[in-house]
Amino acid sequence: MRMRPLIAVSVLTLLPLTSCSSDDDEKQLTVLAAASLTGTFETLASTFEDEHDGVDVKFNFGSSTTLAEQGVDGAPGDVLATADEKSMTIAEDGDALAADPMQFATNELVLVVPADNPAKITGFDDLADTDWVRCADDVPCGRLALSLLEENKVTAEPRSLEVDVKSVLAKITSGEADAGFVYASDAVAAGDDVLVFDVPGAAEQLNPYFIAPLDQNDSGDLAQEWVDFVSSDEGRKILDDAGFGKP
Repeated sequence: MRMRPLIAVSVLTLLPLTSCSSDDDEKQLTVLAAASLTGTFETLASTFEDEHDGVDVKFNFGSSTTLAEQGVDGAPGDVLATADEKSMTIAEDGDALAADPMQFATNELVLVVPADNPAKITGFDDLADTDWVRCADDVPCGRLALSLLEENKVTAEPRSLEVDVKSVLAKITSGEADAGFVYASDAVAAGDDVLVFDVPGAAEQLNPYFIAPLDQNDSGDLAQEWVDFVSSDEGRKILDDAGFGKP
């Protein structure tokens, strides 16, 4: 898989997969992005729109795997950003990309608990006999959690498997679960609503983030301009502040 380093971030809100359209006054850019990019890409979009008169950035956030498959199926969209290489490879192998994908960031898995920590969890070894959650096996945050659990010989079973990392975080901040595995950027976004514990070995198993314009994009040069913006010094600063690591 041909990759070039890039610095980018994207944000998607659950919106219908509408095609990129324009009228006399507005051009629309639709970005399909991993759920863990939501807040960061929304911040990037605000700045991008300020610097591009008449441009409206729309997002569809969700599981990287699902979004890549939708891209292969021709779902309307201009840019795809995934939270792992495997998902981007699905899009590349399906001839859904208009250019080679580039890595723009990394993310580290952490363990979070509600701010009041009702289960009195102090780390990885306290998961047994608690209600903890993680992402499903077929999405990037789930695959990474599985690998780290196996490496640390943790055999405790989760109470539930969630569709994406935002769903895991929601279970924690609402008090529906005692603990959960999310990305460092999600923990930053949650702020004082969670307590954060490092996961042994996580620093050596970072999830890489990739971005590329989609072949079916209908935005003219906007798709590449978004990719370039995410990789700019301005984009890198926003990514750093959100808790994402460098490529």
